[in-house]
Amino acid sequence: MLSQISEQIQKGKAKAVKQLVQEAIDAGIPAQQILEEGLIAGMNVIGEKFRNSEVFVPEVLVAARAMNMGAALLKPLLAADGVKAHGRACIGTIQGDLHDIGKNLVKMMLEGKGIEVIDLGTDVAPETFVKTAIEQDCQIICCSALLTTTMPLMADVVKLAEEAGIRGKVKIMVGGAPVTAEFAASIGADAYTDDAASAADQAVAFCS
Repeated sequence: MLSQISEQIQKGKAKAVKQLVQEAIDAGIPAQQILEEGLIAGMNVIGEKFRNSEVFVPEVLVAARAMNMGAALLKPLLAADGVKAHGRACIGTIQGDLHDIGKNLVKMMLEGKGIEVIDLGTDVAPETFVKTAIEQDCQIICCSALLTTTMPLMADVVKLAEEAGIRGKVKIMVGGAPVTAEFAASIGADAYTDDAASAADQAVAFCS
């Protein structure tokens, strides 16, 4: 049943996933097991295929939607069981930038790995990233930019995190089309990845 859930997620069949997850719950399979061996397993395959250019953005979006349908049924059960997410991240597109496709993909991939994500949306001020990380006890701040003109504001996120005294416990990840590993290093960010699947893997490594 769990491998069926994984397969249906890979096909992006949201209704089938919802039905199978409910059947798994009714069969008494623990919610954590359904999440990890069904939903996350399916998204891991999609993530790997996306990284290898075997599937593209539309397939990832429909798979993520199917996963979210199943996850919605599991959330109350996981909370009742006291199951904690692997970690928590806040994500947003930096101030002055309204692009969100890449950000949304990274968010879905992070959720697919069992990380709780606080989505700040687009046009997010550097102060907001740091304030959210403190208030929500995030282990990771993820900043996205598609415009070269907005990239310098990512340096402000790092600087403000240092000033707030959270730099020791919060990792800062940056990404977006014009962003490079060299740029990330120059501003003192902890990581740059060039695709959403790699970003999710890196985030899991940071949280563990």
